[in-house]
Amino acid sequence: MKQIFLIPTLFINLHFSIQAQDKPNVILILSDDHSYPHVGCYGDENILTYNITPNIDAFARQGMRFERAYTTAPQCAPSRISIFTGRSPMSIGITRFMEPAGKDVDFFTDILRKSGYWVGLDGRHHHLDGAVKDKNPIINETLSEEGMKNLEQRFDHVGRYNTKGISLDTVPQKLNSILDEVPLGKPFFLYFGFNQPHRKFEDDFEEIDPEQLLLPPDFPDLPEVRKDYARYLSDVRDMDRGFGYIMKVLEDRGLSKNTIVIFMGDNGESLLRGKGTLHSRGIHVPLIISWPGVIQENSSTKTLVSGEDLAPTILEMLGLTFNNEISGRSFLNTLKGIKTGNERDFIFAERGWHWGPLTRTDGLDFCRSVTSERFHFVYNALPKQEFAPVDMVKTLAWDEVVEAHSDKRLSDLIESFYFYSDRPVFEFYDLVNDPFELNNLSGQKEFIELEKIHRDELDKLMIKDHDFLPLPSHVIEN
Repeated sequence: MKQIFLIPTLFINLHFSIQAQDKPNVILILSDDHSYPHVGCYGDENILTYNITPNIDAFARQGMRFERAYTTAPQCAPSRISIFTGRSPMSIGITRFMEPAGKDVDFFTDILRKSGYWVGLDGRHHHLDGAVKDKNPIINETLSEEGMKNLEQRFDHVGRYNTKGISLDTVPQKLNSILDEVPLGKPFFLYFGFNQPHRKFEDDFEEIDPEQLLLPPDFPDLPEVRKDYARYLSDVRDMDRGFGYIMKVLEDRGLSKNTIVIFMGDNGESLLRGKGTLHSRGIHVPLIISWPGVIQENSSTKTLVSGEDLAPTILEMLGLTFNNEISGRSFLNTLKGIKTGNERDFIFAERGWHWGPLTRTDGLDFCRSVTSERFHFVYNALPKQEFAPVDMVKTLAWDEVVEAHSDKRLSDLIESFYFYSDRPVFEFYDLVNDPFELNNLSGQKEFIELEKIHRDELDKLMIKDHDFLPLPSHVIEN
């Protein structure tokens, strides 16, 4: 069976070799709930010890890795909408989980298609046009009537499925089948979404010893928490295997030299203080890009990049641009190793409704954040929301944390993160000296001016985006 998947034919090679060489193909590959630094090329000791990501690490040696890439939201749907539209979720009214963009909002793939590209979307698309099938049929009907369920009209190929529901060994077959649809002589863009390492994790964590893992200092050191972390890393390894299959298909079909490959996490890990929060592990993600002959191999950058910057960058790579104003900025010069002085000073992120109770943070939270080269400012507009980790509340790990809290076995620091009565409205962290965001500097005399700079930037963006939350400066005045 593997021979059928992996051995190219003369026809396939001929099919793609006649494409116009000045129009590179593009593949965008997203992992699901995957935080920085959980790829070996970023130096994470757990990943390196167990050789979790050999294929992505090999890919990183072919291109540029971004040390400071962030998503616009710590949850799937708003983050992915930003990637496709080049705009912040708030600016296009997409802060609610499973809410698609309006039919009048351009995807960068719309522009590619009009410019002669074949465009495809496959795998975990995650609610780019709403839920595949909402439990209330009136929601699907309304989305369709309003023209918002429109992926089949936007793309030449649409495949919607969960990669956890298939054997990853079938990825080569699926990718070959997709590429066979590309018309002769046409360049292509393909998005492929993995479900890994989204929960539910597999029970088997394959030779990863939970007792030997290095835990972040904001994780309580409990047996089930360690096992949960090991399962997460095992899921990252599964995703890496699927990624390796994709790269092998490109090589076998003779596409490697004329294809831009982009790998990114869609948002942070569904672990403690990760997905659903605006702490760094909720929005700081891996991003690696390869473009043979253009991007220097085995290079890296600390340039601040947002998920909304991908769309204008991809378009500029291909000599195209959006027709309307967007908030995303192209970082093509960074990819070419050129410093212009116009790089981002700030990255913004937001959080709205996800899925869960209205009284807990896994269901509803209204937060905004600003990240700069050194500092991270978080605005919590609902300080009394009970904390609950997104997608993690019904796990043995979270049950164990709650039990340890009830038995008063947690440190004061851990208690302050997960079992507060009122959390701070403002948080301000020095990412250089405190990368795990353990020490909130908000209001401290020596940081007041720096905090104000970040708060003012958030005020400006919220005004531009017509954000419905009170401005942080107004909260201070009251």
